[in-house]
Amino acid sequence: QVQLVESGGGLVQAGGSLRLSCAASGTIFSLNFMGWYRQVPGKQRELVARIFSGGSTQYVDSVKGRFTISRDNAKNTVSLEMNSLKPEDTAVYYCNANFFSYDRWGQGTQVTVTV
Repeated sequence: QVQLVESGGGLVQAGGSLRLSCAASGTIFSLNFMGWYRQVPGKQRELVARIFSGGSTQYVDSVKGRFTISRDNAKNTVSLEMNSLKPEDTAVYYCNANFFSYDRWGQGTQVTVTV
């Protein structure tokens, strides 16, 4: 059973930076992608960025040029570097691992960006 443990997040002023990390434990095979989603109260969880097993990446338009997703295969970690943060980036961020037929989720970490 794969488990995901997130770290990072917190409170930052607009324009600042944060780094989220997610460590995956357990037997990992048939991985499609790992990624980060975020959710604010009353809204659906949205994909922020993901990195496929082959290394390609995708970003939601609102974070392109500001966020960078990366993966360390040897350590089974995925990170999200967030720069030029905006108040609208405030959300609970969730790490996700997609194995085609099922997903695993982290517990979520709060990111709050103040004006």
